[in-house]
Amino acid sequence: MLVEVVPSALDGERVDRIVAFILDVSRSVAADLVERGTVLVDGVVETSGKLRLSEGQEVSVDPSQIPGEKLPDPDPGVVVSVVHADDHIIVVDKQAGLVVHPGAGNDAGTLVNGLLAQFPEISEVGESHRPGIVHRLDAGSTGLLVVARTQQSYEALVPQFADHSATRMYRALVWGHPTALHGVIDAPIGRSRRDPLKMAVVADGRDSRTEYQVIERYSEPVDCALLECSLETGRTHQIRVHLSSIGHPLIGDPWYGQRRPTLGMERPFLHAARLEFDHPGDGERVSFSSELAEDLNTMLSGLQPLVDDSPAG
Repeated sequence: MLVEVVPSALDGERVDRIVAFILDVSRSVAADLVERGTVLVDGVVETSGKLRLSEGQEVSVDPSQIPGEKLPDPDPGVVVSVVHADDHIIVVDKQAGLVVHPGAGNDAGTLVNGLLAQFPEISEVGESHRPGIVHRLDAGSTGLLVVARTQQSYEALVPQFADHSATRMYRALVWGHPTALHGVIDAPIGRSRRDPLKMAVVADGRDSRTEYQVIERYSEPVDCALLECSLETGRTHQIRVHLSSIGHPLIGDPWYGQRRPTLGMERPFLHAARLEFDHPGDGERVSFSSELAEDLNTMLSGLQPLVDDSPAG
């Protein structure tokens, strides 16, 4: 039995929606579990999905009651850009718009479906619904992702992303010019109290640290800056949330962009440009790099660098 205490971000939400969050299943599956009497609220069976719960209440769910899980199918129609593959790992340069693995609302057409068509052996690696996957990128983000090709590799890579010895560097274009050319954003991240589908900086969130370095500042057509960002933790939407929290949201971000214009961008300007980790085969440190995606380069080419006319010395 899986037991969760309702967090402040879900205060006032319906039982079926909370169960969907807990189990990462669709709302309809969650509603069915409630109706079948498999969900307990404060130790009592609850069969109405419409009941709204309060922060601190306890929800118990038996994951074994979830309808038989449909495993992802191979799909050769999904384009997967493989930049490196050996007997242990596959390194992918993910394109924009591609969801990494099946989940609620995305049961096909994911990166995993495409990988299974090229590397069917990963079906036995890691978790069955997201075979081989040891870390993720947002659907709108582009760049590098490593996939485990064997169970041994999976077990060697997962701890590296958990303890952050595997490092990732991102390129991000943000609104405005950060006051400090180099900084660390140290602020806890959790579910937004206004919208549980979004993340936010909240007092009771999980420790989160993002380091950034300003690479270039631009003045036309708007004030903006290109940053390199490194993650010391790996929370959901971390870079997007952290940069927005200091008043410099990503250009093109529809969720955390503070309602600013997209400037023609159809997604957040975020690219996983470099990836380093200890190779699970021989333990040697390996590094991979990825050039900016075409739409991001196009965006940069239309910007005018800031001319710094401050006095020298």
